[in-house]
Amino acid sequence: MAPIDSDDSTTAGEGEGLRAGRRRAARYVVPVAVMGVAAATIGLVPALADSGDPDLPKVTAEQLIEKIAASDVQQLSGTVKISTDLGLPDLGGLESGLMSGMSGGPGSGPGGDEQGSAADPSAKLTELVTGTHTLRVAADGPDRQKLSLLENAAEYSLIHDGKDVWGYDSKSNEVYHSTASGSPEQRAKEVPATPKDLTDQALKAVDDTTSVTVDGTAQVAGRDAYRLVVKPKQDGSTVGAVTVAVDAQTGMPLKFTLTPSSGGAAVVDAGFTQVTFARPDASTFDFTPPAGAKVTEGDEAAKAPEHGRAAEDGLAQQMGGLEVIGEGWNSIATFDTGGQGLPTASAGGDLGGFLGSLGDQVKGDFGSGTVFKTRLVNALITDDGKVYAGAVTKDALVKAADAAQ
Repeated sequence: MAPIDSDDSTTAGEGEGLRAGRRRAARYVVPVAVMGVAAATIGLVPALADSGDPDLPKVTAEQLIEKIAASDVQQLSGTVKISTDLGLPDLGGLESGLMSGMSGGPGSGPGGDEQGSAADPSAKLTELVTGTHTLRVAADGPDRQKLSLLENAAEYSLIHDGKDVWGYDSKSNEVYHSTASGSPEQRAKEVPATPKDLTDQALKAVDDTTSVTVDGTAQVAGRDAYRLVVKPKQDGSTVGAVTVAVDAQTGMPLKFTLTPSSGGAAVVDAGFTQVTFARPDASTFDFTPPAGAKVTEGDEAAKAPEHGRAAEDGLAQQMGGLEVIGEGWNSIATFDTGGQGLPTASAGGDLGGFLGSLGDQVKGDFGSGTVFKTRLVNALITDDGKVYAGAVTKDALVKAADAAQ
C-alpha cells in the first residue's frame, strides 16, 4: 500500500512499522460477488444510530489500520443488520433469482429443485446482496462458526463444526451437508457478511489513490469505537466514502458504511446491533438433521455434471481473457464475450427491447453499446460483445472503451 493521508507526521522509524502494518492489513481479502455480467465489489452496512462520541486517546490513521490488522478475535456472538440499496429496478424478485443462479452451485434453482438443495449455502447467501437482512453470528476459533439468516417465520443457518459444514433451511426443511474442504463453502464465502469482511476488502484497496483519515469516535452496539474514513482521491469513481467503526479495545470493525459519490443514503450498511466477545456455548454449533428433512450431500453433488456447474464453467471460459485496466478506485474489468453483444430490439424482439430499456445507449470511438447502471457498479456492453465494468461512472467506461481501440 502507498502513503496514507494523515494530519500527523511520521518519523523514519515509525515508517518501518507502518509499512509492516500495511503488509499485515493487505493480507485480508474478500472475494467479489458477481452481479449481472460484471464482477462487482459489494459493500454492506445497516443504518445504525450512534449513541454518543466517547472520549478516546488520539490515534493516527496508520495506527488504526495496524490495530485492525493485528486484531485476532477468536470468540464472539452477536446480531448484524445488513441493508443494501444498489438502486436496481424492481423486477419482481428476478434480481434475487439471478444472483442465486449465477452462484453456480448445485442448489442455484430458486427454492431448490431436482438439481440441488434450497439449503445450499453458495446459492442461499447471495440473498444478502439485496434488501435488508438480520443475521445472528457466532464463532469459537477457526473450526467453529455459525451464521443464521432470519427470515419471515423462517430461518436459514450455516454451521461449521470441525470437518462438517451444515446448511439448514427451515422453510423447506432441507439440509445441505459437506466437508470444510468442499468448494461450495468456498463459494459461500464470496458473499461478505460482516463489517470485518467488508473492511478487509476496503483496506486491500488502499494505495496512493486513496485518502485514509480518522474522523472522531462513535459508540456502536454499546462499545466505544474510532471512525476510519477511506475516500478515493480520483475523479470518476462511484464510491464516495467508506466509513468503518473500529472497536477501540479489540480493533475489530463493528460497522461498515459505503456511501456513493452521487450522494444520498448509503449504498450498503452493515453493523452489529449487539455483540459480545465471550465464548459461545458449545451447543451453539451442534446440528442434527431434523426428522423428515431432505439431506443433500454436497461433496457428491459437486462431482456430478449438472446445469449450474456447466453454466459456471461456460462463464469462466468466456471470461478467460479478463483484464483489469486503470488503477486504484478507477480500475475497470474488461473481457470479450466473442461477439455476443445484447440482442437488439429488432433481432431480440421483446427481450432485446426490455434489456435495452434497462440501460443507457452510448456511442464513442469504440462504436455503440449499452451502459447498465447501479448506485455503485456500472457495466458497458458494446454491440460487438466487449464488456467493461467497475465502480466507475458511465463516462469513465466510455473513455476506457475508446482507449482500448
